[in-house]
Amino acid sequence: MKELQLDHIDSPIGTILIVVDGEQLCSLDFADYEQRMMTLLLRRYGPIRLAQTIDPCGFSSCIRDYFAGDYRCLDAIPVSTGGTAFQQQVWSTLRTIPPGTTINYGEIAAKLGKPAAYRAVGGANALNPIPIVLPCHRVIGADTSLTGYGGGIERKRWLLQHEGYVI
Repeated sequence: MKELQLDHIDSPIGTILIVVDGEQLCSLDFADYEQRMMTLLLRRYGPIRLAQTIDPCGFSSCIRDYFAGDYRCLDAIPVSTGGTAFQQQVWSTLRTIPPGTTINYGEIAAKLGKPAAYRAVGGANALNPIPIVLPCHRVIGADTSLTGYGGGIERKRWLLQHEGYVI
């Protein structure tokens, strides 16, 4: 049975759960989506045991710093995402989107050299196991609309506005 570390973080948009696998962040989700997080963790690791841990690897502090306005503090958090090679490419590309800016699915697909794969980019984005740190909230529709977000559109709107993006 795989043991993972779990911490709960209070934030302006609800309680955030983070899960650490050794020295890397492997999951972040909102408490009201805990079942989805557990499903993805079980699919990835098989049987797990979550050990309640305060600020594992200092990652909880980094996330609190993000909410306090230090948008770049998340860049240094090492992540372990699992997923397919394509998903990993998409998730890695998310980290190149500067705070306060947005990009659309087609632009990510083009950056990956697969301009027709914008739907696949959307699918990978929807399965992002570490939102906020891998900032899928910065991905919007081609028409600049706020498209789906695993934590809900209102959280996406809040995160974008927090970073200074004018909606």
